[in-house]
Amino acid sequence: MKYTNLPHTDIKVSKICLGTMTWGNQNTQDEGFAQMDYALDKGVNFFDCAELYPVPATAETYAETERIIGNWFTKTGNRDKVVLATKIAGPGDYTAHIRTNGYSKTALNEAIDNSLKRLQTDYVDLYQLHWPERTTNIFGVRDYKYNAEDKWKDNFNEILYNLETIIKSGKVRQIGISNEGAWGTMRYLQESKQFNLPRAITIQNSYSLLNRTFEGDLAETSIRENIGLLAYSPMAFGVLSGKYIKGNAADNARLKLFPRFARYSNDQATEATKRYLKIAEDNGISLAQMALAFVNDRPFVTSNIIGATNIKQLEENIDSINISLSHEIMEAIESVHAIIPNPSP
Repeated sequence: MKYTNLPHTDIKVSKICLGTMTWGNQNTQDEGFAQMDYALDKGVNFFDCAELYPVPATAETYAETERIIGNWFTKTGNRDKVVLATKIAGPGDYTAHIRTNGYSKTALNEAIDNSLKRLQTDYVDLYQLHWPERTTNIFGVRDYKYNAEDKWKDNFNEILYNLETIIKSGKVRQIGISNEGAWGTMRYLQESKQFNLPRAITIQNSYSLLNRTFEGDLAETSIRENIGLLAYSPMAFGVLSGKYIKGNAADNARLKLFPRFARYSNDQATEATKRYLKIAEDNGISLAQMALAFVNDRPFVTSNIIGATNIKQLEENIDSINISLSHEIMEAIESVHAIIPNPSP
């Protein structure tokens, strides 16, 4: 395994991070336990979860993923071996069953206290805001369009001030943001600098061969401001395994169970995936490992969040850390990207 530090800290994390959003829905508790056991044995010391998980989010399964992780900590005593990240859910119709008061002081305190109870721990290493409160282009929306009906008011300072209180209580070590744009990221950093408030050290956004929109303004922001990307969906909901193109996806594959998750399944994404699959096969590696190795090697990536529904997938995903893509493979990847750029923003 390869390791790096969370930016601005001495917290060492594996370059591969274990994603958990299927536990409690697609995966049972026992399967989640097995994945954590295997990942830790392979040197993965960084786990990412959220109060929202599992996904799809429902009132019936709310926060089950955190409960599974907490039960594993209690069973194994491995809390001190894991750098643990979780998130507070943002506002919206999708999360109305959780709360409706966004990132208010009350919401932040309620959310972290309940996460700690479920996780059966006294603290989390990285606490993240799952998505912005304001209306902006996230979750597959390509372009920003101003919404005059958006009632959001600038509250970056207030959020950071309330998070500072939580950090001082010992419940949270560091904070991060997620699904943010360049403007929101710089506003958080600006408030931190100007008012000596806690600094977001990571940003968790989607990034893969099918979605390289981070390489716009955010890549420069990440490098110059040293706010590391925690890349999620590097496999594009499993599309970049090639299993849907080849027709050998299992019955419990994510897009068979939840076909409405079509972010990475449009015609352009399918054509791009076919071309990436050919590059991988021509070079004797799996598409999954090529896709993950590409993300692992980006200079702005602090850790690559991989997810799996079985141990075989997990093994292949973790082993991607040992693969370096040749100059020829990178040129081939860039040639596809030039023709079909970001088909799944």
